[in-house]
Amino acid sequence: MATANPAPPKSPLPPPDHALVAQTIKTYLPSGLVFRELIPLAGDASNRRYYRAMAAGGPPHSVIVMQLAEPEAFKQSEEAVSGAVYQISELPFINIMVHLAKANVSVPALHHYDRSAGLLYLEDFGDVTLAEAVSRADAPSLEARYKQAINVLVQMQFNATTPADLGCLAFHRSFDAPLLMWEFDHFLEYGIEARNGRPLPEEDKTGIRREFERIADLLAEQPRVFVHRDYHSRNLMVDGLRLGVIDFQDALMGPGTYDLASLLRDAYIQLDEALIDDLVDYYLNQLAERRFVWANRAAFRRLFDLTSIQRNLKAAGRFVYIDRVKGNPKFLEDIPRVLGYVKRNVEKYPELDTLRKYLTPYVRELQ
Repeated sequence: MATANPAPPKSPLPPPDHALVAQTIKTYLPSGLVFRELIPLAGDASNRRYYRAMAAGGPPHSVIVMQLAEPEAFKQSEEAVSGAVYQISELPFINIMVHLAKANVSVPALHHYDRSAGLLYLEDFGDVTLAEAVSRADAPSLEARYKQAINVLVQMQFNATTPADLGCLAFHRSFDAPLLMWEFDHFLEYGIEARNGRPLPEEDKTGIRREFERIADLLAEQPRVFVHRDYHSRNLMVDGLRLGVIDFQDALMGPGTYDLASLLRDAYIQLDEALIDDLVDYYLNQLAERRFVWANRAAFRRLFDLTSIQRNLKAAGRFVYIDRVKGNPKFLEDIPRVLGYVKRNVEKYPELDTLRKYLTPYVRELQ
């Protein structure tokens, strides 16, 4: 089991060479820019590192320097469940970025990619994430921000899904049943076994997986759209009137409920349940305006809640994994929130009673 001997966390990347950054800005960015300083930024759960390169003589007055730890490829989950994977000659980040830009989604412009140094020079969307913007917003402003995020999501789902672009990596990977089950199993391994410090009894594990398979099969059979995969409040940047989308390199095809669940059942911002109800309806209204009508809204809501269960359990397991394997404990504090969502949803549907009874002895937040 991976939980018995986790890999040691990787050593931090050394900062980019300042002279190299200065020369790159002089050569590849608008003329007249002079590099001043490189400021480290808080990163995400990946091995990438981010810096803000400040410059004089702009605009732009700053660019984001994304430092790659290693060649980016398929996530471990895809490698675990896929056979031959689609090969591309460019970074997944750049491949998906170009596709989303064509779909009129606000993604950062790429100024330059220094392949040998593993550095991308990107448009700077600023420091204000959606999470930060709504943390100090009143109720009407918060609702308006989330409706804007839903507008961007609907635009992405329509414009980035059709016509299909086989040159885009996202169209060669999908949330099929094996991948959904890989994520469920990730929760069992880390969210239960590693967290509790002991393996699950085989009979209970088999029973839990049987219930998970029912959810995975249902979600996998839904019509597939372009899915960002991490469409949440820390990956949406409030830059004036626009909402910038980042961290999209793991995009694939999957159920339309997935990104909506990521946004509204966020690990970092807990929304009022009445607001979630209103925002789900708002999403469906936006689909209807584009002539895609869910006649049975209760059926959609059930799919949304089941997707939320899958997404939130995966997140809980991932947060333990990031602590135990990557040596980063900062996401552990978010586990009770995402498992609280799971508790609410499994109690909502009688069909999930068996799953709840299996999980409750091992997940204290569900008790």
